Amino acid sequence: MTTTWQHTTVLLTEAVDALLGNAGLTAEKNIYVDATFGRGGHSRLILSRLPEGAALIAFDKDVEAIAEAASIKDARFSIRHEGFRNLGELPAGSIAGVLMDLGISSPQIDNPDRGFSFRFDGPLDMRMDTTRGQSVAEWLATASVDQITEVVRDYGEERFAFPIAKAIVARRQERGPISSTADLAGIVANTVKTREPGKDPATRTFQALRIFINAELEELEQALEASLEVLKPGGRLVVISFHSLEDRIVKQFIAKHSKEVYDRRAPFAVPQAMKLKSLERIRPSDAEVSANPRARSAIMRVAERTEVTA
Repeated sequence: MTTTWQHTTVLLTEAVDALLGNAGLTAEKNIYVDATFGRGGHSRLILSRLPEGAALIAFDKDVEAIAEAASIKDARFSIRHEGFRNLGELPAGSIAGVLMDLGISSPQIDNPDRGFSFRFDGPLDMRMDTTRGQSVAEWLATASVDQITEVVRDYGEERFAFPIAKAIVARRQERGPISSTADLAGIVANTVKTREPGKDPATRTFQALRIFINAELEELEQALEASLEVLKPGGRLVVISFHSLEDRIVKQFIAKHSKEVYDRRAPFAVPQAMKLKSLERIRPSDAEVSANPRARSAIMRVAERTEVTA
């Protein structure tokens, strides 16, 4: 029997409202980007509000997302089986809005075969794109204590990173490679004796390994920089993040490009004009969090491309 994994899109209406919010850019022939298609919640709503002649380009690395996208029978829609690090391949100044919904979707979390969750036993994979790259199990089979410590500490903000790494390597040396999510979760639980109430000891470690194996933060930085090139003046950048590491990158990126830059070596020179205008920061409503607890950590930041094109 085939299981259908359900996904509830976070900040659905708010994100699309922000993306299409500039009335001057909702005309025909404008092109928008859903940089993280997922299960298509945002894409479908965007398409329902686009005029004829406009277009939507989506990106996703997940083969299951690509299969879901095939169900959209709309000539204005296309999808690319690649990460949004490739956003810069689009023509400069051609895009009226870019939406990035970061993190992972509920079907990815809830399907044990994907290996993202410590709540279900399954293969220790965690790749967004299962057709390429190294799985977490393969990386842990050879990674050193220092390498594991660095990943768990930096991407999981885990203060017990070193003892966790030691335990992983010791277990590998004693009993062979760690191949299942239950094995890894058990190792972490036996190592981390204290944790915030209601939080599983393995939460930060699983987050760290997922971010690392998919190069999520590096890809986000590349996509944000690319957005400056592909957005036309007045185009919107909308980013939904789900943890502090992502949000910090987005916040700092928007802040950096939302101010004039002065050359201290030439104090009387005209400053370099800002490239973005920061518009708003939105959190899910209490009603949305109550209906979908996975929305509780979401933060949406919105910025607009200025007239500067260089």
